[in-house]
Amino acid sequence: MIKHIAFTMYPVVDMARARKFYEEDLGLALTKNFNDAWVEYHLENGCFAITTMAEGVKPSLRAGGSIAFEVDDLDATLKRLKDRKVAVKVEPFESPVCRMFVAADPEGNAVTIHQKKPGH
Repeated sequence: MIKHIAFTMYPVVDMARARKFYEEDLGLALTKNFNDAWVEYHLENGCFAITTMAEGVKPSLRAGGSIAFEVDDLDATLKRLKDRKVAVKVEPFESPVCRMFVAADPEGNAVTIHQKKPGH
């Protein structure tokens, strides 16, 4: 029986460059580092990992999985990332329950930034 999602993982080529984005640009706190080959960021409801160990898997903005990070202030996050020269691939848009945009990490993976609307 499936109990919960253990982690979401993205392949990276340049671990230092990827860590700079996730730690400095997005502000994630490093929780585990296994020889700079598998790096984990534990959040309240899950674990996000980046790895150089995914042989044959390449970072991609258009294929494979995606992760969405919940934020308190979408507009402030968008401004901070643009100020840091992070590529925004899809400008903010709305759904009935949220607002979001899609950025690209420096490896080429899609990173969705998401904010729920009040009451959702």
